Amino acid sequence: MYTCLITGGAGFIGSTLVNYLFNKYPEYRIIVLDLLTYAGNQANIPEEIKNSDRFEFWYGDINNAEILSELISRSDFVIHLAAESHVARSIFQNRVFFQTDVMGTQAVANAVLKYKNRVRRFIHISTSEVYGSGIVFPMTEDHPLNPCSPYASAKAGADRLVYSYIQTYDIPAVIMRPFNQYGPQQHLEKAIPRFITSVVMGEKPLIHGYGGATRDWVYVKDTCRAIDIVMHEEDHKVNGKTINLGTGVETSILNVARTILKCMDKPLGFLDHIEDRPGQVERHCSSTDKAWELLGWNATTTLEEGIKKTVDWYCSNSYWWEPLVWMRKVKITLPNGRKIDH
Repeated sequence: MYTCLITGGAGFIGSTLVNYLFNKYPEYRIIVLDLLTYAGNQANIPEEIKNSDRFEFWYGDINNAEILSELISRSDFVIHLAAESHVARSIFQNRVFFQTDVMGTQAVANAVLKYKNRVRRFIHISTSEVYGSGIVFPMTEDHPLNPCSPYASAKAGADRLVYSYIQTYDIPAVIMRPFNQYGPQQHLEKAIPRFITSVVMGEKPLIHGYGGATRDWVYVKDTCRAIDIVMHEEDHKVNGKTINLGTGVETSILNVARTILKCMDKPLGFLDHIEDRPGQVERHCSSTDKAWELLGWNATTTLEEGIKKTVDWYCSNSYWWEPLVWMRKVKITLPNGRKIDH
C-alpha cells in the first residue's frame, strides 16, 4: 500500500489527480495538503473520497516545515502542485507568488531531502510558462527559460530550485512542465472556463488583444495519466529528468473561443476584445518527443473533444461556479498607467 501526498490537492489539477489515483489504485492512501486559498475548494473532492479511510485532508501552508515533515515522513510519492498560478493576478500581487511558488517549493524539497530514503519519487509540477514566448518550435525541454510575468518567473525559480536539489543532493525528483491545462473544475480566472461561463450568462467572451497568441492546450486527465506513469516508472528512466507535457499542436486564443462558441451554438462573432495584458506570451507549442521516448505518453484528447466535455460540465454544474463569478476578473495597471479589468 503506497501513500501519495498531493500538495494543492483541492485545486484544479490536484483534485482531478486525487480522483484519478483514488479510483485507479484501490490500495493506495492519499493525503492532500492545501491552504484552501481562493483557487482551492474541498468541494472539488468527491464525498466518497473524503469519507474514505484511505484519504486524509490537511489544511495548511506548504511553507510550514513541521506539517511537511509529518506528512512526507510517511509518503512514498510526493506530487507538488501547490502554487499561485494566475498570470494577471501575479501582476498586482506578485510577492505572494514568490512566497508560495519559490519558498514553498524549497520547504517541500527540504522535507523530501530529509526523508530521501523513504520517498520513492518527488514530482514537481512546473509549467510551460517558464519558457516565455517560443523562440524555436516545437519547444523542447532545452528551450531557454525566459519567463514573461511574475507568475512565470516564480515558477521558473521553483523549477530551477528543484533541479539544483537534484544536482546537489540527488533527491529522487522529476520536473514536469505541463502546457496550458483545461477541463472541469478549473477556476473561472482561466480562459476556457471564463469563456464558457460568459456564454452561459449571455455575455460575450472577452479576448485579450487581437487573440492571435497561441497555446498548446492539454486536457487535464491526459496530464494526470502522465503523472501516473512518472510515479511508477523505473528510477533510471525518469529520476532527474525534465519532461514537457503537451500535444504538439498550437491553437490561438481566438480559435479556442470560436470552438467554444460553435460547441455552444453561438455565432462566431459573439466576442469582445480588450487590451492585451502586460507580459503576454505570443506562442507556445510543445515538443512531444521526450514524453513519448521516456514514458510512452501522448495526449489522446483532441481540443474539440476536450472542449465539448468541459462545456458539458460547466453547463451542468452552475452551482459550483456561480459563487466564483465575481473572481473572473482582476484589476491590473497597464504600462501607460491605465487600470483595467482582466
